[in-house]
Amino acid sequence: MVALAPGCPPGGQNQHHEHRRCSWRPPAPWVQGVCGGVCRQLPACTSPGCRSTFTPAAVTNNTSSSERKKLKELEVPRLGHSDVHVKMLAAPINPADINMIQGTYAILAPLPAVAGNEGVGRVLEVGPGVTALRPGDWVIPADAGLGTWRTQAVFPEASLLQVPSDIPLLCAATLSVNPCTAYRMLADFESLAPGDSVIQNAANSGVGQAVIQIAKATGIRTINVVRDRPDLPKLVERLKALGADHVITEDMLRKPEMKEIFKSIPKPRLALNCVGGKSTTEMLRHLQPKGTMVTYGGMAKQPVTVPVSAFIFRDVRLRGFWMTQWKKDHAHDKESLSSMMDTLCQLVQRGQLGAPACTTVPLEDFKEALVASTQPFTSSKQVLLL
Repeated sequence: MVALAPGCPPGGQNQHHEHRRCSWRPPAPWVQGVCGGVCRQLPACTSPGCRSTFTPAAVTNNTSSSERKKLKELEVPRLGHSDVHVKMLAAPINPADINMIQGTYAILAPLPAVAGNEGVGRVLEVGPGVTALRPGDWVIPADAGLGTWRTQAVFPEASLLQVPSDIPLLCAATLSVNPCTAYRMLADFESLAPGDSVIQNAANSGVGQAVIQIAKATGIRTINVVRDRPDLPKLVERLKALGADHVITEDMLRKPEMKEIFKSIPKPRLALNCVGGKSTTEMLRHLQPKGTMVTYGGMAKQPVTVPVSAFIFRDVRLRGFWMTQWKKDHAHDKESLSSMMDTLCQLVQRGQLGAPACTTVPLEDFKEALVASTQPFTSSKQVLLL
């Protein structure tokens, strides 16, 4: 995307943003970046009256899938009264990001759009009306749809949350989606106390790993269901190192070994479902009467099927959760959001909550990262270094 820089006369650009009436020319090589695809960053024009800065960004459009992901050059807007100029540092690729690019997610940005809903950046400059942020602060998106797959951006102060700059980069970059989802599901649906148990499928997912760690820090036991795979022993070892009490495969949910597990811990009052289909039905069998199952994903792309007897004789409750909706519902309750973020940051600082297993990827390799993030049995989150 090429735009005429403010202050330059009409006709002052070509496909390389060459100002025909300015002396500025882009040096080579350009810095690569990603826009719903990928962008290139061009430096600011230094000619009098010309204040242009171009930044790499990942931009999506409404063309065929092969054309959706490209490097684009985007102009960084002028800094407004309440705006913040941010240098993005790292941004993960989440399933929701892929769904938004495909056009299948519940919220879709007007196209063309910069992709990415999560990440961390460093404040470079603030507008005169900004009160809570200053240069050098680390910030993360306050909500989805900000467009984080880019090297620089100007955002409204209200769209950002400050996080401590002394926490690990990957923890900060992956803080606003999965850990928040895990925290809310553990806190909002059942009054859990130390010694209680939770059962979850997709336990190796980003949310699943956060559930394990937050539950461990609060004394809650976890039963973690994963799909069988060639490297299962390695995965079990990794999840137990995070604090998982039990790690089982989906096939084990109907086997007698489950009775042995419940000799040492109580049956769960809360089940967390990110899969759907048979896995969910089998997991529900182990929920306590009047227990709650919360669905927050559907990786199997199959419906949640519940036996009538579970409703009649055990009075189980089925609920849904979407972090974006929670933030919308609490838009005027800043205390709830800040309290959650403070708690999560404190867990990180105490070493009780770490980033999920991550693979860091240079921005120029974003296409390979997108492919890797959609592969089966993926246990490592792809993170773009910006």
